[in-house]
Amino acid sequence: MSKTTLGVIIGNRDFFPDVLVSEGRREILAVLDARGIDSILLETDATKLGAVETWDDAKKCAAFFKANQDRIDGILVVLPNFGDEKGIADTIKLSGLHVPILVQAYPDDLEQFMVERRRDAFCGKISVCNNLTQYGYPYSLTQFHTVTPTEESFKADLAKFVGVCRVVKGLKSARLGAVGARPGAFNTVRFSEKLLQAYGISVTTVDFSEIIGLANKLRDDDVRVTHRLDEIREYARTEQVPSPALVKIAKLGIVLDDWMAANDLNATALQCWSSIQRNFGINVCTLMSMMSNQLLPSACETDITGVASMYALQLATGSPSALVDWNNNYGREPDKCVLFHCGNWAKSFIPEIKMGYADILATTLGQENTYGAVAGRVPGGPMSFARITTDDTAGKIRAYIGDGAFTDDPLNTFGSRAVVHVPQLQKLLQHICKNGYEHHVAMNASHSAAILAEAFETYLGWETYHHQA
Repeated sequence: MSKTTLGVIIGNRDFFPDVLVSEGRREILAVLDARGIDSILLETDATKLGAVETWDDAKKCAAFFKANQDRIDGILVVLPNFGDEKGIADTIKLSGLHVPILVQAYPDDLEQFMVERRRDAFCGKISVCNNLTQYGYPYSLTQFHTVTPTEESFKADLAKFVGVCRVVKGLKSARLGAVGARPGAFNTVRFSEKLLQAYGISVTTVDFSEIIGLANKLRDDDVRVTHRLDEIREYARTEQVPSPALVKIAKLGIVLDDWMAANDLNATALQCWSSIQRNFGINVCTLMSMMSNQLLPSACETDITGVASMYALQLATGSPSALVDWNNNYGREPDKCVLFHCGNWAKSFIPEIKMGYADILATTLGQENTYGAVAGRVPGGPMSFARITTDDTAGKIRAYIGDGAFTDDPLNTFGSRAVVHVPQLQKLLQHICKNGYEHHVAMNASHSAAILAEAFETYLGWETYHHQA
């Protein structure tokens, strides 16, 4: 994941003590630096104390931001005192930036509640937010209205905000690849390219016959094929897979890599059945697993909005995601269920990963044509889920998100699998069904729903259901 850079605006009002601004500047920069966050802000000699108060200050700060606009992922507004709400709003307007904004305000100390140390940032923050609203800028708030940057709650606020910046920036420029048509029986994965494009998400398509044709032209002894075979064998146990199938998987992986690189793609959705089995004689799951593990998420059944959901979770956390089916009840426990797919989850989810054939597809397509699926069980730990969908009839994008947990409850079955606990699961399933969502959902080994909620609702304007107990 690339390093996050924040444009920092330090607000000031000149009849408050200068020392508060100087102290606040040093403190916030130390906190950002400790967390590996780059900052762009005025030097102390560019304006009084390097802060923003007047129209002239706003012009200088905006010009500096504009000169660095390709680097700035978000804006942090720091209020060591009341600040000048108009100067802050003018800075953002003049900069031309449309990035997430976090507003922080310092608390007053009742032990130092005199003219020499009084801040009034409690009040100033309300005025700043009022002006941002008037100017039409969405913004984020800290958990507590006033907070010192060194407090743990602000560090959590900052971590969340950085995740929001990554999600917004990443989705607004996402390039997704659709390899092959959706399986004919899967109306559920239909989507609108035009609605996605309206938010900056581009889709590049290719017919699977082109990929297969190029793979067939590669020689078995090609050095790239040999190298890819080594990578596959290192990635998963392959002793149950015939050598010819492994060679085909290696060739297909090379062609997919080349196509993704040529089109600068961030993620892919593949037609994983049944053309690839009938025309090339393998399952593509292992390659999808490897791509997802390398932070190039890949989704089943040409589910483009599914892989967009995977990518959003990955942007929020910096860790791999997987696409799963809400697949089975777990006995009579209403808040637990089984997540499943034939077998393409990233190795980070299933440490004891092994390759074999796809048990279900093999019943109709033959074992010999379905080698390449991976299998394993997800161990207990945190879990987040997300689903983005294009509502073509209403002309908008909708989503649902939430947090749960992987459990270690007994599960005797095959494929890529997990047992999860989601508080009030039945309420969530009612929402999914009543609102016509897909049976696929993206998952990530984290608790990151709050990041997606802020990114989707505040900055992308998507109708979002945040499932909570």
